[in-house]
Amino acid sequence: MENKPVNVVILGSGWLGSKLSTNLQQIGVITQETCRSKKLANEKQIHYFNVNNQNDLEHNISLEEAYWVCCITPRDNYIESLNQAIDLAIKLKMKGFLLCSSTGIYPNASVEYNELSTLTLVTERQKLLNQAEQKVLQLADLGKVVRLAGLIGPKRHPGKFVSGKHLRSSALAAVNMVHQTDVMAGIICLLKQWQTPKQLFNLASPDHPTKQEFYQQACSQLEVKAPTYSLNTVENRIIDGSKITQLEFEYQYTCLFKAMENC
Repeated sequence: MENKPVNVVILGSGWLGSKLSTNLQQIGVITQETCRSKKLANEKQIHYFNVNNQNDLEHNISLEEAYWVCCITPRDNYIESLNQAIDLAIKLKMKGFLLCSSTGIYPNASVEYNELSTLTLVTERQKLLNQAEQKVLQLADLGKVVRLAGLIGPKRHPGKFVSGKHLRSSALAAVNMVHQTDVMAGIICLLKQWQTPKQLFNLASPDHPTKQEFYQQACSQLEVKAPTYSLNTVENRIIDGSKITQLEFEYQYTCLFKAMENC
């Protein structure tokens, strides 16, 4: 971002996109945040971007020479929406395209994964994530991908999602999470230092407690029933999110229990 106000188009006005738009505006960046519905866009006073079932694009994005950040979650027309977004971004002389992907793309084996790890792509979701990533990485200097670990933060308290449930995973499996605050800072860091030759980054807290430890505290905090588990085997599937710290980025929440207090 060359340390001065620039234009940023944010595809997706959900939990990540809306917060990112607000944070960027606070540092003087002009943003155009989008949602799929024209009606909702008018109500929220934002822009719209939608590829319908006939693969026709409807939008009112107009920012030129902008960075684009795709916060759209995989769904119907996901790849076609990404294709059309990239084509439109190119027409509008974009400065770069950042795709928010997921660390769910990594295999389930009990090892540590980083950006150089081999992908096996067993599930349909993993295949879809990889297809999207490859489309962006093919943009070379104009494309980057950030793989996000499990998201926590305001309105996404982990205790709410597991309370009273029986999880088919192990109680002793390592947790890979990242707080919204660190996601925002990480994305802004990448935009500011776009000229780095690296294209792919993980965002995951360096703290990896077990699910039993993490969710027990989460549920205790909310005074709700903790989950139960199908297994009790040690599983150290760890996502290494340290590479991005080479870009003068530091995780604010190096302890997930502290991060939970700000959810």
